[in-house]
Amino acid sequence: MSDTYSLLKDFCAACNIELRFNESMSNHTSLRIGGPADISLFPDEAGAAELISMLKKSGIPYIVIGGGTNLLIKDSGIEGAVIFTKRLAGMEMQNSSNSESVRISVQSGCSLQSILNICAEQGLSGMEGLAGIPGSVGGAIAGNAGSFGYEIKDVLASANLLTPDSIIRRLNADDLGLKYRGSQMPDDSIIISAELLLKRAEPAMIRKKISDFIKEKKSKQPVQLLSAGCVFKNTDTEPAGRLIDEAGCKGLKAGGVEVDTTHANFFVNRGGGTASDYLRLMDMVSRKVKDRFGVILKPEIRVMGRD
Repeated sequence: MSDTYSLLKDFCAACNIELRFNESMSNHTSLRIGGPADISLFPDEAGAAELISMLKKSGIPYIVIGGGTNLLIKDSGIEGAVIFTKRLAGMEMQNSSNSESVRISVQSGCSLQSILNICAEQGLSGMEGLAGIPGSVGGAIAGNAGSFGYEIKDVLASANLLTPDSIIRRLNADDLGLKYRGSQMPDDSIIISAELLLKRAEPAMIRKKISDFIKEKKSKQPVQLLSAGCVFKNTDTEPAGRLIDEAGCKGLKAGGVEVDTTHANFFVNRGGGTASDYLRLMDMVSRKVKDRFGVILKPEIRVMGRD
């Protein structure tokens, strides 16, 4: 493996790709939880395709992480490589013959909130309900992020995916299989960029909507605490948070991780929490909800890492 790592170091130096070994994933997740990744890579768009080819040839498995939200990395860390999209942060507005709408092209590493800020400045409407959702555009698309009746699929026109054979394919939004908090993206593909279709509106109106949504979110969710967002998906008939609350789980703890007392579908790291604590708490809550209501909750967060 040392020869492989040596070749990878030379490759990254030649392609201007930042490379780190044994980087703690707790530095890159909103929960501040996670063991080390064998390899951490930070490519730009120009180096991403060659990087995928290099990893495939070397037999190194890889995963992709954007903003590190809605994500739990196990304490034993990540085997192989983690590709971060932080350097994919470009944005460009496109001319439109339709004066009522504007297409913008955004790279996957852009934060949702930076896009929302620009939309407010430029008078572009359609994403206001995503206010306060942390993370990147790529992660939002992969998980079809949404809130307050808005989903990113509502404004998504297309996405450019880097496939495992190092080819960038443009897929229309309908081809991504976007659904409630998920998608059917091809395995091992990486979202490089996306095209969003927004409508013109008064900037003051957009800013007010964003402000109102953020205020409501702050009043109902522990936005200032360390969490990974909603832990479980809502059922077809009931919000998961209500089921967890009525099962008596608010304030339930496992180690340093606690079911939030404001919104029961958020687990917060109170300090020193581990992935093992988090998974144990998920199991405790799931059992209580099943015993009380006969409902099996399904995780909304992604769990990754060595067993």
